[in-house]
Amino acid sequence: MLWSLIKILAFILAITGLTYGATQLLEVEGGATISIAGAEATLSVLQLVFAFLAFVVAVWIGLAVVKLLIATFKFLNGDETAISRYFDRNRERKGYEALSEGMMALASGEGHLAMTKAARAERYLESPKLTNLLTAQAAELAGDKRKAESTYRKLLEDDTTRFVGVRGILKQKLENGETETALKLAEKAFGLKPRHNETQDVLLKLQAEKEDWQGARKTLNAKLKAGGLPRDVHRRRDAVLALSEAKEMHSDGEEAKARDAAIEANRMSPDLIPAAVMAARGYIANGNARYATRVVTKAWSAKPHPDLAAAFAEIAPDETPTDRVKRFKTLTKLLPDHPETKMLLAELNIAAEDFPEAKRSLGDLPSADPTARSLTLMAAIERGEGADDDIVRGWLTKALTASRGPQWVCSSCQKVHAAWAPVCESCSSFDTLGWTTPEKSDVAMPSGTELLPLIVGQLGKGSDDAAKADAPEDDPDVIVVELNDIETAETVEEPAPEPAK
Repeated sequence: MLWSLIKILAFILAITGLTYGATQLLEVEGGATISIAGAEATLSVLQLVFAFLAFVVAVWIGLAVVKLLIATFKFLNGDETAISRYFDRNRERKGYEALSEGMMALASGEGHLAMTKAARAERYLESPKLTNLLTAQAAELAGDKRKAESTYRKLLEDDTTRFVGVRGILKQKLENGETETALKLAEKAFGLKPRHNETQDVLLKLQAEKEDWQGARKTLNAKLKAGGLPRDVHRRRDAVLALSEAKEMHSDGEEAKARDAAIEANRMSPDLIPAAVMAARGYIANGNARYATRVVTKAWSAKPHPDLAAAFAEIAPDETPTDRVKRFKTLTKLLPDHPETKMLLAELNIAAEDFPEAKRSLGDLPSADPTARSLTLMAAIERGEGADDDIVRGWLTKALTASRGPQWVCSSCQKVHAAWAPVCESCSSFDTLGWTTPEKSDVAMPSGTELLPLIVGQLGKGSDDAAKADAPEDDPDVIVVELNDIETAETVEEPAPEPAK
């Protein structure tokens, strides 16, 4: 309505301007005399202006007639499309102008204007390959999802535009959360263009979310062959998928296949902690302690982790605490200054009741890098050395408010996970979990940071009161139970440690 009113006002202003100009020209004195073959004609200024305009129009019409005559001459000489091209040329010019204006409107964020220009271009060009894509993208920008999807479906009818149509519908299904349909569309798009990098990434992510590990490994291999992935990154991600496949086999009771898959995952990525732990336990189950030791030590040298120490303890579950301290030197000598190594040595010496050595092993960790685990170990050492309850409770109180230490954290969304997983449960990113200290300190203690089962004695048997009653007054294990007795405004859920083996 407003646009129509503006056009009417513009027309009125134009007529008014022309009338005023003609009136002014009439008042101008003088003119011109034209003599042709003895005939003379005297023209006023206004007549001269109209004569000039008539001359320009005549020249334009003359050129158009000449072009038509040339097209007719070509047609008579066998060019059957010469005349049709002459009449279509103007339509094409208008069509391409509308298409260009529509693309500019789309780039400027004017969705409705882009749709209008796309419709005009389609009317002149009659080329759906060019205009349907512009219409679909303009409809998406304007928020008309139904129009966008219907236009994308039109693109499916042509072989040359089918991939574009599938990709457009795929993006819409992903935005709507329809992952089942999106997975099928991603597989279709991958079949049409297996070397398309974006399609590979989308398909890999969807397959990982649906736990289609074999399909994901095929997609990953295709991505490597297409040159879209460095070989070292491929090996790491392939190891993650192999480990996930091994866990699934283990859940299905296929122990032998699960062990082989875990060993393969560890071979491809020795620093992948969950793969090393599972491979080591597979070797232990086969009675191959030497290979299990080799797997754990290699992974520990890359990234010390409590789960690796637990798997290393399972190699000789019946050894005495003193023998265990000696055997664990294979691990502790690799990275002696690492915090995890210091805490491991402290735990081992607490189990052997060598509290002075435990304190020396822990060093300045409780003050330089205080975490709930290191402070709890310090409380255990103080209790073992016969310190007062107030001192022990002081360390435990600090432990409640201290950082939880390294945990499995997603590098994309910073979500903390209690256990490693191939896909982040928050943002669904693939292979983004790393063992690191989260930015926030108010997160729950992960299962990996509990005291090792080989150290914590009889905790977990019976109620807390029974544990207090059965344990000697100097027993360092009692301090963990006393965590429940500390009055504090913050509640921390600690995982229950397993009985000692």
